[in-house]
Amino acid sequence: MSEPRTESADTGARVSEVPEEPREARERPEHQESPAPADLVRVVDTPEERVRHPRAVLWMIGCALGVAAVMVLSVVAHGTTAGVTEDVRSFNDLLATILFVPVAVLQGLVTLFAPVAVMIELGVRRLGRQIVESIAAGVVGLLLGVLTTVLVRHLGSDELVRGMSVWERGTGYVLAVPEYAVALTAMLTVAGPATRRRTVRISWNLLFVALLVVLITGQVSLPGVLVALLLGRLAGAAVQYVSGTRSERAYGPDLVEAVRRAGFAPTALTRVRDDDEEVGPVGDKASLALSRAGGNRVYALSSADGVRRDVVVLDGDRQVVGLITRLWRALRLRGIEGRAAISLKAVAERTALLSYAATAAGVRTPRLLGIGETGDSIVLVLEHAAPAVSLRDLADDEVDDDVLAGAWDQLTRAHAAGLTHRALTQDVLLVHRAEDGPHVWVAGWEQGDIASSPLSRRLDLVQMLALVALRVGPRRAVASAVRALPDADIAALGPLIQSIALPWTTREEVRRAKGLLGELRGALVERLPEASVQPQRISRFSARTVLTTTLMIVVVAVVVTTINFTEITQAVRGANPWWIAVAFALAVLTWLGAGLTLVAFSPARVPLGRATLTAAAGSFVALAAPAGIGPAALNLRLLTQRGVSMSMAVATVALVQVSQFVVTVLLLVALSIFTGSGALVELPSPAVLITLAAVALAVVAALLVPPVRRWGMGYVAPRLRQVWPRLAQVMSHPGRLALGVAGNLVMTLGYIVALWCCLAAFQESLSLVDIALVNLVGNALGALIPTPGGLGGVEGALTAGMSAAGVPATIAFSATILYRLCTYWGRVPIGWVAMRYLERKGDL
Repeated sequence: MSEPRTESADTGARVSEVPEEPREARERPEHQESPAPADLVRVVDTPEERVRHPRAVLWMIGCALGVAAVMVLSVVAHGTTAGVTEDVRSFNDLLATILFVPVAVLQGLVTLFAPVAVMIELGVRRLGRQIVESIAAGVVGLLLGVLTTVLVRHLGSDELVRGMSVWERGTGYVLAVPEYAVALTAMLTVAGPATRRRTVRISWNLLFVALLVVLITGQVSLPGVLVALLLGRLAGAAVQYVSGTRSERAYGPDLVEAVRRAGFAPTALTRVRDDDEEVGPVGDKASLALSRAGGNRVYALSSADGVRRDVVVLDGDRQVVGLITRLWRALRLRGIEGRAAISLKAVAERTALLSYAATAAGVRTPRLLGIGETGDSIVLVLEHAAPAVSLRDLADDEVDDDVLAGAWDQLTRAHAAGLTHRALTQDVLLVHRAEDGPHVWVAGWEQGDIASSPLSRRLDLVQMLALVALRVGPRRAVASAVRALPDADIAALGPLIQSIALPWTTREEVRRAKGLLGELRGALVERLPEASVQPQRISRFSARTVLTTTLMIVVVAVVVTTINFTEITQAVRGANPWWIAVAFALAVLTWLGAGLTLVAFSPARVPLGRATLTAAAGSFVALAAPAGIGPAALNLRLLTQRGVSMSMAVATVALVQVSQFVVTVLLLVALSIFTGSGALVELPSPAVLITLAAVALAVVAALLVPPVRRWGMGYVAPRLRQVWPRLAQVMSHPGRLALGVAGNLVMTLGYIVALWCCLAAFQESLSLVDIALVNLVGNALGALIPTPGGLGGVEGALTAGMSAAGVPATIAFSATILYRLCTYWGRVPIGWVAMRYLERKGDL
């Protein structure tokens, strides 16, 4: 019987009438004949013929990284495998002679008959588009293989070329990346799964056998084979993502069959669309919220008993995104379990478990009534929460204290049973008015957990607090939480009020409501003055950490691949150890200068020894913090531990940093005046002046752009407002001002002369003006680049500056490395000891 279908011209929705199978037919053994259908099921849907599967993107990324890893390993392992290759070379020649005919036949089967057989099967199945896509994938794979071979041959290092080559007598090393394997791998990837295409399965087996034989006989290298397979997968996945794959989701008859397997006899299934202007009856808004919350397909199920139900469809191709999201949050957040469902069935089982557990705990949530599976989809039949609407769709005047109390009550019920939701948004809270007052439902438990940790439950409370604050404001939100939760739970929320603790939807809404989280913290302190709102670190890393790590990798890669370590080793061996000792002593002396400055500008009494040890501890903290940030944070901590208010401590630390910059600039002028030979002022070398002028022009050009200028003023103005009152106080005490200037001079001169000593260790010298300018620029770049201790930026600036001033590049780099050993790496162990001592004494 053909399936009658009509197209709706205005919405694009497809209306299908699907024969309904009688219950007795469903219970009859499969070999018996089914009678004629007794009724029809009306399906209103918008099926997707093709989908872009996220799995294809993962394959592309994974294969690209795999190709890079194989090439790196081929270079690293080449020295180890060279001897083995030499030993088996004669054996390979013998095998190639014996197996010449079988190998030729096998290669012919793989390169000619396997693609033809696959194309014939696809043609028999009337999959014309897949034939075109498979051929296109093969062509893309072939081009990618040829391009990779050309790039490796002409741009690759000698080690990489030898690592991916095979030895041929009379010819030598020959680069061998089997392009036919790349093309065939790409074609088979697009042709379809091996479990459903017999010719595809046979072709994969023939390809692997052929590659194994040519590998044993020495016609290709192992890295070449691996790169070919990965490139083929990469090309196939790229074609699949661009063109889309044939959707295997349940639509039409398959969807109806899945609902029947769940135990229901549908008369109509209507897709709930989140882009409809008019949803229909008020009760349908609950289904619309369910669709928005989970991002899944939701259908309104009508059956002969007249009871309206909801059908949520979990599609296999969408679970990849959910898996990645869950794993990312587990990796990013501390104290969050890393369990993640890795299959569609596991996702459905997890959702069912959470739904049953929430219902058993007395939480008002749509009950799970049945589960059915077909194709690449699983349907969940749920109780319909009519006539509820989501908190998002609720009018502002209807969000009263009773609604807020109901929301907190449902969440605390779940927490009492050990359940956490982990994805609380305005769409999962459903509200409907009853005679006894508003009833609040909590839906969407797909991301939840059972037997959850206290941290997970507190994160749930923070999510609830934030989404309530978006509707009623921070003060009413905190007041509702105070009425529902013990004071201890409320106090524990302050450090967790952070955007990273919120679901993506709520986080975006909070960002649009600027300052909401700060107002929440303020309202919390108003209610509980003793509560701490200092943010607790709940993330293992941030975007800044990722950027820092990436920059460090790039710096290390550049250093390793471009520096001649033989020349540097020879230069270091020839360095004068006495100058090295003097440089290290001056680097240690800078701690005393930093301590003097802090003692001079501190509003409270700070012993010089404690201040000096704090500066030493900053050398250890610099391993994990960008340049200048670690010492400033320790100074701030020392002052607050001494009873200085936070605002005064911040102003003092800012004053210390500003004074360091001012004293350094004044010292440059003084050095230019007093180190001149016969002239009033000795200018830096022309190369240094040109570099300095280029930097100045770049800064001026950037400030001409209005957004950059506004950012600069926004960065500088608050710090000037902080520093000025504190500076006025210090100016009224000339002795303290002189002590602060002396401390800055000791610190700045210590670094400048230490760099001069490092150059002197290699029998090179520069004027103190040049050294001071190079040191100033190097420290400035180190502060701008967000790497620990300015790693990479300082080294590059110092080397380039001294080279521009006339020092040979090799000596400049050697002196820079020696300077960083004395002023950064060499001081770390002492800084660690100072840090532990201050922690034991309670100063940090």
